[in-house]
Amino acid sequence: MKYCAIASGSNGNCYYIAKDDSAILIDAGINSKHIHLRMYNLGIIPTQIKAIFITHEHSDHIRGLSVFAKKYNLPVYITKGSYEGSRLHLPSHLVNIIAPNEEVEIGGLKIYGIPKYHDAKEPCSFLVSDGVHNIGVLTDIGRPCENVQHVIQHSDILLLESNYDEDMLHTGRYSYFLKNRISSGWGHLSNRVAVELFNQYKTDRLKHLILTHLSGENNTVDLVHATFEPHCERIKLHVATRYQETELFDITQILNKQTVSSPTACLG
Repeated sequence: MKYCAIASGSNGNCYYIAKDDSAILIDAGINSKHIHLRMYNLGIIPTQIKAIFITHEHSDHIRGLSVFAKKYNLPVYITKGSYEGSRLHLPSHLVNIIAPNEEVEIGGLKIYGIPKYHDAKEPCSFLVSDGVHNIGVLTDIGRPCENVQHVIQHSDILLLESNYDEDMLHTGRYSYFLKNRISSGWGHLSNRVAVELFNQYKTDRLKHLILTHLSGENNTVDLVHATFEPHCERIKLHVATRYQETELFDITQILNKQTVSSPTACLG
């Protein structure tokens, strides 16, 4: 399995997971042109993508969906609530309505829907498995429910939201309404809550942690790295930035190495 964050942050999210000649995207929240540019940077061929899975209808998760899906005639897997909330009008033959906890097989991958708390109409996260190894993609988590805990416990690779620093949010320029929305239990995970969740439910099988969906206004890469680095002695650590794609990782190489996080690792 290969995987990366093509885009990650409050300005757009798109994650790539592949097994042999089958690949999927989770979300398409940057415009199609930039999806193509970042794929090119990573050596990803767009025609390898077999399907797109959408977590929810917010613009930073669907901005490039319509153009990219129609260009390659890709099936889109999305809950009924998310599709209705998106106000997209995709060709009907591309739309596959799924339950938030549905299981879908794409080539050698099985994709499990993970219901979650977030201020969207019918959101879900995803765990992707090849039958041996599991990659959990957990963003836009209002609070850490049992479903989220279960994914962390069973992930070999984990992409986990660490959206905001609590002090930066509460002293920042956001309106009271927006601050409350983010921290209400229906918005996002703070650095503090994310690291507590990670420490409580990580297991020995977890070998690579990528922190994702950082706020551009209320967080920094350095803060996130400093929060998690002391807890990742035997876990490879990266922080996905909002400005560029991560490298394309190979799960076999990750699992065959006993790695220790380093300050430079976060900038990949």
